[in-house]
Amino acid sequence: MLYLERKPAPPLNGLVRSLWYARAPHVAHRRERVLPTGRVQVILNLQSDWLHECAGDRPAVRTAPALVVGARSVYEIIDSRDMADLIGIVFEPGGFAPFAGDAVDRFSNSSWALEDVWGGQAPALRDRLREIDRPDARLDCLERFLAQSFAKRLARPRPSSMTAVQFALQRFERAPAVAAVREVARQTGWSERRFSQMFREEVGFSPKVWCRIRRFQHTVERLHSGADVPWAELALDCGYYDQSHFANEFKAFSGIDATTYTTTRRTPWANHVPVE
Repeated sequence: MLYLERKPAPPLNGLVRSLWYARAPHVAHRRERVLPTGRVQVILNLQSDWLHECAGDRPAVRTAPALVVGARSVYEIIDSRDMADLIGIVFEPGGFAPFAGDAVDRFSNSSWALEDVWGGQAPALRDRLREIDRPDARLDCLERFLAQSFAKRLARPRPSSMTAVQFALQRFERAPAVAAVREVARQTGWSERRFSQMFREEVGFSPKVWCRIRRFQHTVERLHSGADVPWAELALDCGYYDQSHFANEFKAFSGIDATTYTTTRRTPWANHVPVE
């Protein structure tokens, strides 16, 4: 297995969390459960002319070879065959807005053919990437494409709404407490209703849902690190009212309980859990 990941240079670095490349043609399990992070991704299959959509126990269905995977608040199942030769982009929260051409919440909890979002540039990009042999050169190509194709959008001054959303994201990252939403809205100078609307259109979810996702992610990171902490203590450390609240939230976001997560054979990624 080969995996490369890097942060792009300015001006992309404030909008794109990472560019990544994976080559894993021989994965032991057929499917993986991918836990929700709330971040938008773009994924391009460089080996096959399709990606697979998995729904429950039904056979996988072929979809477009390049997708915008909207920010998710629920887990999804992916087919390991797609990991043979794959490249992608993970956007920062709020970072997809300049590349979307629409409100980001339109894409949430769904996948869209990249060509439907970026037009003819999408298949041209994929063809260009497939002509390149070296993984690092492929990442270079992907970064150049983003910087050049969206240069005009990237050069525009940030609207006041986006500035307010970025302020809120920083506050929520430090303390993802749902109860803090009203106070953060007040500090931005916008009404709570208008602030919530702007946040949803820029990030993909309401502030309250985003805080729940971040709290869940803090828990996943602790568990994946192998931290040996009693459940009740872990729940309080991660901002849950009690152990029951923690257990219900974890199952709601991941589809499995925390014990199953910790005892299942781990992948290198905290948010990927082998299914079969």
